[in-house]
Amino acid sequence: MEAESSSQKPHMQMAVSRFSVSSCSSLLMAFLFALSASFQFNDPDWYLWFPLYAMACLVNVVNGVPKLTKTAKIALLLGIILFLKVVIEDVRFHQGITGLWSLDMRERVVREKLGSGLVILSMSLRLLKSDTDNPSLANHVKFGQSMLVAIGYGLSVAFFLFSKPEMKF
Repeated sequence: MEAESSSQKPHMQMAVSRFSVSSCSSLLMAFLFALSASFQFNDPDWYLWFPLYAMACLVNVVNGVPKLTKTAKIALLLGIILFLKVVIEDVRFHQGITGLWSLDMRERVVREKLGSGLVILSMSLRLLKSDTDNPSLANHVKFGQSMLVAIGYGLSVAFFLFSKPEMKF
């Protein structure tokens, strides 16, 4: 019996070592981006937002594949463009009612700023992770990924629990 348990220990340790904070954070962000992508089909400008969330989901699902660095860069660029679009739209057409730092999730522009901001931060962390050999920076990236998951899910849960009935489009 003892021989069986000792032979199973290396397999258990291997499985635990593959399941890291980084991979868990990536899967959680991939799920959040997939959910966000699915919500875009009832949006008038879904053709802008669906590719953004789909690329972000793809990059996070296949965590660490070097060939997807280009996809991460495209998602980062698209996220920046859409973030700027939403900020300009807020200032120009809404007279800055929501404000740049507003977290009033009932407003469409705030939800779009948050979504594009999450993609920008996620892709930036992903690109930093792929470029780093510095262990200190790698730890900061892991911490950043964990914080991004906490913020993304925290704001999403708060929105669905408290603000959804009063949404403004």
